[in-house]
Amino acid sequence: MENRILYVRLPCNPIFPIGVVYLADHIHKQFSQIEQRIFDLGTVPPLDFNSALDTCIDEFQPTLLVFSWRDIQIYAPVGGRGGNPLQNAFEFYYASNPLIKARGAVGGLRLAVSYYSELWRNKGLIERGLKRAQKYHQNARVVVGGGAVSVFYEQLSNKLPKGTIVSVGEGETLLEKLLKGQEIRDERCYVVGEEKPRDRLIHEQPTPLEKTACNYNYIEEIWAEFQYYLQSSDFYIGVQTKRGCPHNCCYCVYTVVEGKQVRINPADEVVAEMRQLYDRGIRNFWFTDAQFIPARRFIDDAIELLQKIVDSGMKDIHWAAYIRADNLTPELCELMVKTGMNYFEIGITSGSQELVRKMRMGYNLRTVLQNCRDLKAAGFNDLVSVNYSFNVIDERPETIRQTIAYHRELEKIFGADKVEPAIFFIGLQPHTHLEEYAFNNGILKPDYDPMSLMPWTAKKLLWNPEPLGSFFGEVCLQAWRQNPNDFGREVMNILEAKLGKSDLEQALNAPITTTKQLITAS
Repeated sequence: MENRILYVRLPCNPIFPIGVVYLADHIHKQFSQIEQRIFDLGTVPPLDFNSALDTCIDEFQPTLLVFSWRDIQIYAPVGGRGGNPLQNAFEFYYASNPLIKARGAVGGLRLAVSYYSELWRNKGLIERGLKRAQKYHQNARVVVGGGAVSVFYEQLSNKLPKGTIVSVGEGETLLEKLLKGQEIRDERCYVVGEEKPRDRLIHEQPTPLEKTACNYNYIEEIWAEFQYYLQSSDFYIGVQTKRGCPHNCCYCVYTVVEGKQVRINPADEVVAEMRQLYDRGIRNFWFTDAQFIPARRFIDDAIELLQKIVDSGMKDIHWAAYIRADNLTPELCELMVKTGMNYFEIGITSGSQELVRKMRMGYNLRTVLQNCRDLKAAGFNDLVSVNYSFNVIDERPETIRQTIAYHRELEKIFGADKVEPAIFFIGLQPHTHLEEYAFNNGILKPDYDPMSLMPWTAKKLLWNPEPLGSFFGEVCLQAWRQNPNDFGREVMNILEAKLGKSDLEQALNAPITTTKQLITAS
């Protein structure tokens, strides 16, 4: 029986499905005779999910279904699922006005219904797709992977059809072995109903793989909805320049999903991939790496890539990325501006060097400031998004004042209108050091359900513990009342009005102490 692979991206926000695209491209390069098709439910109206999936399977008759499941956890200060999850939670937990508290409860209930409905819907789509495919091929199989699955693979073991292959992290070598009929159990995966996930499966290192430029001529042939993502001139198309993150930030799951070994994609291949999209009219690119410059030893790789972009003649492009700004150099700053970087995100978490150290972030905040000055001097005049997660471990009024001072210095460098503070409260995720800290300190029990949206669990997972939890709740509620369209800046203004700001040097200095570490290595 000839293999026919159907990739189904389960419904989510219209974000370019780069994981599915890269997977299909890789398999085509290894098995050019295998027929493949990509079907993106992110471009289908919700009422048509079932019928559209049925029609696609009836037409293509796949032997292997590969489902990509991107999103599950929802603790973020952004709209979605019919509301703002952070605002709903804070209104319910912290509002003193009973009407506001009731509004938060109703919003939270609506959110919970939507959340659990999506879980059941996605589970139903997987079951429906497999059953439909087995009408044509009795031995049709299903693989389920993607960002959500990689984080919650243990909890999904009793929610997916028996025989489902659950893929954690990258799926290229898993699919290769599956298509060759080889043993797959040494890959980061397990089979539902046949085995339990290995202990610490997600911490196993992915198989190294050197990536070549995606063949978009082929992708266009197998993906009917491809043009959907090329229509808008302000849409950013993802391009990956590397995989892996070497850091130990206490709350981040990237380093275990992608592995700590950074694997650089050859610069010529990255540019060749961009050129294919450029020739199709794309001018905005998002480098989808966990970190565009994860450490100083990768600066030369970034310089090589950006110089080759300059040499390519693609002069009217823009690009954006998540960047560790402590790894910039004047030469790199010049190239960033020259190649059209018009937006970047830095996730410093706190403007207090003491807390940055305790969060195991590895940042030197003084270096970040100097590098930002170099970037401004190089001519960068666009938007910077700075992610702050207040009420991290050992937060107190003094460290809040330090963060305010640090943020005001960033505003002096770039301009207040160019620095956008994104206010997050850490969503506690499985497999992170923060989860281990919560276990060790009795905040969570090891048998908790990280997919639960019940209030007594959600309040712990949306990390905002007392004694400052209520204070931050009140500040955020005030910011939503006063200026909901500029929430982050309003939070900063309110905090400064209530607490003031420290001297900048206090924020940048954090003496090494001999007290025991709050979070220990796992």
